[in-house]
Amino acid sequence: MRVTLAVVGKPRDAAVAAAIREYEARAARYWPIDVHEVREEPARSGVAHTVRQREGERLAARCQGAQVIACDEAGDRMTSGEFAAWLQRERERARDIAFVIGGAFGLDPAFRASAARRIALAPWTLPHELARLVLAEQLYRAGTIVRGEPYHK
Repeated sequence: MRVTLAVVGKPRDAAVAAAIREYEARAARYWPIDVHEVREEPARSGVAHTVRQREGERLAARCQGAQVIACDEAGDRMTSGEFAAWLQRERERARDIAFVIGGAFGLDPAFRASAARRIALAPWTLPHELARLVLAEQLYRAGTIVRGEPYHK
């Protein structure tokens, strides 16, 4: 199983970018991770639905052959333990998974609807940089849970 993180844009804040890199590196000890940052569509290029559609096309191109999991505030809510158990089941099924985080305008509704599953990283709307940090930390936490390591309390 490979885990792909397909995200819109690069982190702009240096401290957030450093935290993301740290947790993605930690998570990679447990899950083989590929990170794909797709170009953010300029807001001046049109209305929100056009921006979401163009970004969605770029994201979809990075998820070929994987089960797409859309990170969406209205998605399924899981505890860290439930997330770890689900991720381990997917590993046992040898399924590649692509977690997708949209840009400033979110994910294209058609892309979101086509995802195999939608998961919520929080009940709130998060800036996409923070959503990526939360996902990376939870992937790391899931790995420690699966291996019975002491990080998760």
